Amino acid sequence: MSEERNAIPLILTGIASVVGTVAVLWYYGYLHFAKPQDALLLSEFTMLKTLPGEDYKVSLKPASQVAQCIDGVLVLFDTRQKGLSGVLVDDQKQAVRCLGQETPQQ
Repeated sequence: MSEERNAIPLILTGIASVVGTVAVLWYYGYLHFAKPQDALLLSEFTMLKTLPGEDYKVSLKPASQVAQCIDGVLVLFDTRQKGLSGVLVDDQKQAVRCLGQETPQQ
């Protein structure tokens, strides 16, 4: 006595579950769809090597990014776009470490 089951309701339930889960995660901020304009490329930053006794000039206008040491890693926050942050990495995708600062306590 083999009964054939209709698989369409099961497939539709599975698809609806996945779409609903993604929607809830996105709504509560656990999921972010990155846009190309959200990315800050490392090529946009330049390191100025400082030598003792040698002067260097920088702009008086501050950058729109703010860096903070969190768990020993340098994290950049963009002040123009709320919620945009990232870890500063080198060309080999290794995180830039920072020393001498404790993790901020709230």
